[in-house]
Amino acid sequence: MNEGRHIPVLLADVVQLLRPSPGHVFLDGTLGRGGHTAALLAAGATVDAFDRDADAIAATAVTLADFVTSGHLRLHRAAFADAPRLLGEQRYDGILLDLGVSSPQLDEAHRGFSFQANGPVSMVMDDRDAPLSERLAAVDEPALARVLREYGDEPNARRVAQTILFGRPWAGTRALAEAVAAVAAPTRGIHRATKSFQALRIWVNDEIGQLERALVDLPALLAPGGRFAVIAFHSLEDRPVKQAFHALAGVGAPTDLYGNPVVAPAFRLVERKARKGEDRDPNPRARSARLRVLERISSPAHSPARLPPASPERA
Repeated sequence: MNEGRHIPVLLADVVQLLRPSPGHVFLDGTLGRGGHTAALLAAGATVDAFDRDADAIAATAVTLADFVTSGHLRLHRAAFADAPRLLGEQRYDGILLDLGVSSPQLDEAHRGFSFQANGPVSMVMDDRDAPLSERLAAVDEPALARVLREYGDEPNARRVAQTILFGRPWAGTRALAEAVAAVAAPTRGIHRATKSFQALRIWVNDEIGQLERALVDLPALLAPGGRFAVIAFHSLEDRPVKQAFHALAGVGAPTDLYGNPVVAPAFRLVERKARKGEDRDPNPRARSARLRVLERISSPAHSPARLPPASPERA
């Protein structure tokens, strides 16, 4: 959900691949400031939009008020992983997840996501959740080091964890970043605290857990021919998306002697490779973006089986 000046990443590609039109119904699981949702609505679609961030819901309720009034936009303050539980039997022509943190969350110091300006040690997307400061008060060193290593790829994870825990409670994000930078491994082109801040944000918001649950449950909400699009910004996000989409599409699954899948997949990859933001989008925050799209197959006939060669008797 990374947006430079609230310009949605890979907007043209999302619209092209999701194919919104009047009468279609979409699920936008990461509303943000509504850029992708606005494009879907402009094409005549109806959208169920989800976001954990109360500010995102409130802002979009104003900017897209006419669509709310008409019933074409339905706003839900909840995590996208909770959508299947909340939506009942609704089926969608398209689902979109634009993962990560939004520009407003990064740019507004009081949210505590960034160390560019000092803010509280919070980082929560949903202000009903426990802030980072509370999570740090209850975590031990091995667990925190594991967070920094797995979600931030920090080589000095143990030393950074020791420093973070020793300095509790932190007065603000600047002090935390300076302490982390003093012991973190050298990095090229980014602040030394960047990886650790990413790891802490992913941890406190359960971003990978939310994504893994969504990849299991959301495909079932697609109508036949419906498409599931995910924009990821780093390998921690993109890897499970790729693995889940390939599994659902039967990539690498067993085949019979004639190359037909033993179990016909219910989904197909719209494109074999991810579309890359740096190749397609001038938005600087699209540099690391990867867009993958999965489609629910309308019927087994969608992918014709390969037939065995004719026998001499039948030739």
